[in-house]
Amino acid sequence: MIVALDATYSVGSNLSGVGVYSREIALGLARAHPEAAFRFCYRPHRLLRSLLERLPPNARRHLLTEGRVPREADIFHGLNQRLPRAPLRKAVTTFHDLFVVTGEYSTPEFRARFRRQAQEAAERSERIITVSEFTARQVTELLGVERARLRVVHHGVRLPPEIPPESLRENVILHVGAIQVRKNIVRLIEAFEQTEPGWRLVLIGSAGYGARQILRRIEESPRRADIGWLGYVSAAERDRWYARARIFAFPSLDEGFGLPILEAMAWGLPVVAARSSALPEVAGEAAWLVDPVRVEELAGALRALGRDEALRDEYVRRGRLRAAQFRWEEAVQKTWAVYRELTGA
Repeated sequence: MIVALDATYSVGSNLSGVGVYSREIALGLARAHPEAAFRFCYRPHRLLRSLLERLPPNARRHLLTEGRVPREADIFHGLNQRLPRAPLRKAVTTFHDLFVVTGEYSTPEFRARFRRQAQEAAERSERIITVSEFTARQVTELLGVERARLRVVHHGVRLPPEIPPESLRENVILHVGAIQVRKNIVRLIEAFEQTEPGWRLVLIGSAGYGARQILRRIEESPRRADIGWLGYVSAAERDRWYARARIFAFPSLDEGFGLPILEAMAWGLPVVAARSSALPEVAGEAAWLVDPVRVEELAGALRALGRDEALRDEYVRRGRLRAAQFRWEEAVQKTWAVYRELTGA
């Protein structure tokens, strides 16, 4: 079998969630199936950077444009809810989320372009992989895709070899994610302002849609001295904060999966997350789930965890067990099963 994958977003050392997914799936498939041939395809703006990446022995690099794809490929897999317009033998597309369509979390122009690309990919795909049941429902309801074409394949997470003990952690509430409206940062700041003195709020993530208002709210906060925005940091620096913090807060309004909560659990952090979108599906009973629009509920969870070490320990225990259930190896196996379903190989 020859499989072509859009590996555009797998390039680099500091990856987005889609980038982590793209790399884990592409490299995982090539390692798990040495008998198959793979074409790692890169759009022009990432092709040169991809030359720094060492490919597996059974993979070749290929330029990807709207009209140029590896013609010999039995399957083309669009790893980011998008397909080139060129004819494809069999097409699979991964859908991560549809928040661009469901809320005003981006510009009207971007929403229109995103919806058009997503609709075209959905119509042309023999199979659609979604990263959660929540996203599967959205693809069905918003794009009109019949459920029979959908396959749910959850993300995985890498467990660190060891986690620091409670005694080495600091009174830090950590958030990892873009500074944008969808992440509900303003309400998180309002909830943090109700926590006890001696705690800090650390925000890690690049500026996104609506960041100007959020940053202004930080500057106006009576707890301004206790709030730090670090911007985008390397994966290594992010992991150091996972190891330093004492609580992880993720009250996002809309997530197709929510990988940061699994990362936080893997690092031994008790997690407070929104009781909405895909987050309950991912967290199970391992996180303290709150209504993301009720600041008092979010603040109460942060205060309770801040005061009670035994309660934190219980959520740490649950979180580590939960994170261990999400393995990239399983995601690779399920993805390969989708290919076999289409080709009969």
